[in-house]
Amino acid sequence: MHVLRRTTVAATVMLAAISLGACASSGSASDSAKDRAPIDQANWPAEVPTSGLVKGLELPLESYLPSYADQVAVDTALRTLQTRCMSEYGLTVDLPRPGANPPPHSNAVSIERRYGLSDRAQAQKYGYGLPKELTRSLEPVEEGLSGIEVEILTGRKKPEFAPPKGAKDSDGHFGRVPEPARAEHNGKKLHEGGCAGWSKRRLKVNEEDAGFVSGLASTSLSESRPLKPVEKALKSWSACMKDKGRKAADPYRAMEQGYADGDGTTKNAIELALDDIDCKEQTRLIEVWFKEESAVQKRLIEENKDQLAAIKKRMGEVLAAAKAVK
Repeated sequence: MHVLRRTTVAATVMLAAISLGACASSGSASDSAKDRAPIDQANWPAEVPTSGLVKGLELPLESYLPSYADQVAVDTALRTLQTRCMSEYGLTVDLPRPGANPPPHSNAVSIERRYGLSDRAQAQKYGYGLPKELTRSLEPVEEGLSGIEVEILTGRKKPEFAPPKGAKDSDGHFGRVPEPARAEHNGKKLHEGGCAGWSKRRLKVNEEDAGFVSGLASTSLSESRPLKPVEKALKSWSACMKDKGRKAADPYRAMEQGYADGDGTTKNAIELALDDIDCKEQTRLIEVWFKEESAVQKRLIEENKDQLAAIKKRMGEVLAAAKAVK
């Protein structure tokens, strides 16, 4: 069985997915007004794609993952609880507003780039890259907070960025594993996992649920890859790319080439991306692969129906609890 390698920026973005983004300490009236202003939803990912070769496509396992809109509702409640929790330690922080910096996809399935690029109009602008407004969700929460704020929020000390012993890295991209936070602050004991951990327990968020569903989705992608219809479509796609002077065994290798000389938005990357998508359309690769993977997912759902039913029930309970937070 072939195991697909996650090598793209898009995959990294989606795995990071619905992040809170950067934070900053604040308590001004202007920040309060900004906090009440409605979130611009123009860049929110559609629950089901509305353009490109995956338009209207939704894999069966997606119904067991929260939509981005529901995740924003949960994260908004978590933010409210975390802000209150921090105030109990005498700290006023302006945590990022959920929904302000959306990820490129609605959930961890990442259907828009699951089989490589799928939207020609976007590829024409950005190649294999993404618009900057869709990559801000990768910004770490810790960057805008002081050391003590990070400790109280997360239950761990603020990460120190330094190269490992013997490594050469002038940019400081290597992160050390953060140490546990102090036991108390201002005479008050810190929560296990900080205010973030406490808030998740209040809503009974089970992070293992999303991990389980994502694991099944990873399995379905790997299991569908060597199926005969997919293999045939991939060979046709590769032959089409060869006719255009390209060499790639599958769309993931093409994506690697697109990022080889930069951020995926260079002139060469854009030209490669357009050839990639044109060959997908010509060979119906995405249509074939989606059909085969959907069948695999339906089998996996049947095999895990009791656990998935429990997950869906918990999803509804967490969402209800989130909406009750005022």
